Amino acid sequence: MTVSLDDVRAARERLTDAEGIRETPVMHNQTLSERVGADAWLKLEQFQKTGSFKPRGAYNRISEVAERGEADRVVAASAGNHAQGVAYAATERGLDSLVFMPETAPQAKIDATEGYGATVELRGETFAEAMAAAQDRADDPGTAFVHAYDDPAVIAGQGTLGLELLEQVPDLDTVVVPIGGGGLISGVATAMQAADRDVRVVGVQAEDAATAPESLRKGEPVENENPDTIADGIATGSLSDRTFEIIEERVDEVVTVSDTEIATATLWLLERTKQLTEGAAAASVAPLLSETIDVDGTVVPLLCGGNIDIATLQDVLTRALVDRRQFVTLRVRIDDQPGVLGELASLIGEHDTNIRSVRHDRSEEGLPVGEADLVMRLTTPSEAAIQGIIRDIEDAGYRVRDLVPS
Repeated sequence: MTVSLDDVRAARERLTDAEGIRETPVMHNQTLSERVGADAWLKLEQFQKTGSFKPRGAYNRISEVAERGEADRVVAASAGNHAQGVAYAATERGLDSLVFMPETAPQAKIDATEGYGATVELRGETFAEAMAAAQDRADDPGTAFVHAYDDPAVIAGQGTLGLELLEQVPDLDTVVVPIGGGGLISGVATAMQAADRDVRVVGVQAEDAATAPESLRKGEPVENENPDTIADGIATGSLSDRTFEIIEERVDEVVTVSDTEIATATLWLLERTKQLTEGAAAASVAPLLSETIDVDGTVVPLLCGGNIDIATLQDVLTRALVDRRQFVTLRVRIDDQPGVLGELASLIGEHDTNIRSVRHDRSEEGLPVGEADLVMRLTTPSEAAIQGIIRDIEDAGYRVRDLVPS
């Protein structure tokens, strides 16, 4: 069973009964517009109830269950955002909810899911293992399963975002959508059929969690058994037959981005737009910043969620700063005697650079007796500052190596 534009419109009508599900704003961004040579707007879906687009689809599906009297409890599997959407929607419609999450799920998402009224059980290290546990429990009497993306009602619910976007940005030419299991992009691509002009739909996946490009090449869904990305919300490891068919038919292009590009986009969104997003949302901006795709006219990347674990955010920002050369590591060969570290610290401080950590290494192979390496991690304002530091250290008579990550 595929999903039609009428299904999306029916879902939108149903969502009008949900007080908590709101129309999220769009924001024009001049900086991104100038960078990509197009009129760029951001769809701020992280302002949605539970912090992501997921309540749209979950509410539509669970409303059907409640209206038909199919069950008094729903069960689902999720890495985090779908879990919260199901918990919220079930509570709104007066049903119990049980959600299986991987043991690796961020604690913030577990706590939030329970806060919306669900019972949470942790199973396995991957989404696939949590999914298997949920599907087993779905066989219990009085229980209905709510899939994260392989469900026509869920896809139609996610598509309401697309209808909303067409009203907010009627001259839309390109929409950029993150892909995990494919539910969001399937719904949005279906909604684009309501446009009075051709709208280009571009999907984005993380390189080490990608399944859509290979699936499209082979003509059938393929799995990634070990999806590995900082964007945990799109690390599902597979499309379904249904979402694959919709993507094949209605999506114009699918690209991949690296985790470094996602991290860079996360930092860019914080600095230039003051928006805190999770990796899945930043993935929609990443191919624009890296010029992986060419755009003109009006382009809207979907910021589909903002539920990022703080520890993960720290790792993401560190990676972005390393790539930007504002967080660097230097190895300096010294005579192992008092006063040297102070001298080097003074040289570094003159370039408005802070030493975050320093380690004496006396064990490197070939290191002469009486010498040591200082391994220093620095936070610096620019590449020019680093080059100035290296020059001054060398002028002071020391050998220095810039440990650029490979």
